[in-house]
Amino acid sequence: MKIKKILNNNVVISENECKQEIVVMGRGLAFQKKVGETFDTAKVEKTFVLETQGISEKLARLLRDTSERYLNIASKIMDYAQSHLPYKLDEYLYVALTDHLSFAISRYKQGIHLKNPLQWEIRKYYRQEYQIALKALEIIEKETGIALGDEEAASISLHLVNSQLSGENMAAAVQITEMVNTILNIVKYHFKMELDENSVNYERFLTHLRFFAVRFVRKEKLDETVDPFFFEQIQSKYPEAYSCTKKIAAYLTNQFNWELTKDEEIYLTVHIHRVTNRQKMKEGSN
Repeated sequence: MKIKKILNNNVVISENECKQEIVVMGRGLAFQKKVGETFDTAKVEKTFVLETQGISEKLARLLRDTSERYLNIASKIMDYAQSHLPYKLDEYLYVALTDHLSFAISRYKQGIHLKNPLQWEIRKYYRQEYQIALKALEIIEKETGIALGDEEAASISLHLVNSQLSGENMAAAVQITEMVNTILNIVKYHFKMELDENSVNYERFLTHLRFFAVRFVRKEKLDETVDPFFFEQIQSKYPEAYSCTKKIAAYLTNQFNWELTKDEEIYLTVHIHRVTNRQKMKEGSN
């Protein structure tokens, strides 16, 4: 296999038989080698495919100042995450995780421990990602001997969540978490109840809110397809839930200048009714 780009002595960019760009790792793989020359495949320890243009350039810039050891750890975390998540991870996660691990371990060695202000929300709203992040901490400890704290699991979880978006904008994942948290609080205060976080309806509502927030971040709008009569029926049938939806709509307008469509109001109203009504029925039977 030929070298297309040398990232450092141990990491090169090449192509596989399908003409896909790949990152190839191995000790001394590119030592005294030049672009265009072949490398010893017996030295290859890790290979992964890059489908997105520009990722190799970002890796090259990153690995000028960062050990490929962290790229290898990030790759192992991604392999584990991808096998346990229902969505495809963005390839930029290779870059983001490598950079994060390097920085986190550097801070650890300096005795600097940063708290993640969203740790409670992340653990609560992104349970699957958080469990994967805890496994990532085990991988990190096995590879480096360093046991990072749970606050790093929260940060890694956000990277996984962010990977559903576009890869590079971590602020988007933070915004989604804060938006979901605020909407849930509006529902709780409006109905003066705690929601059963272990119920199926709560999980469905949470999933809807996450996709709802992702659409906002992506500036995606639902087409206005609702039948006016159906919209009036929903208002009439679920007046309390609709009243709560209007509070959420006011929050989104005031905070983000986002006007909800009638379709979005219907979806929110139905989910809010379902999650709160089942909760009332459960409490009433106790």
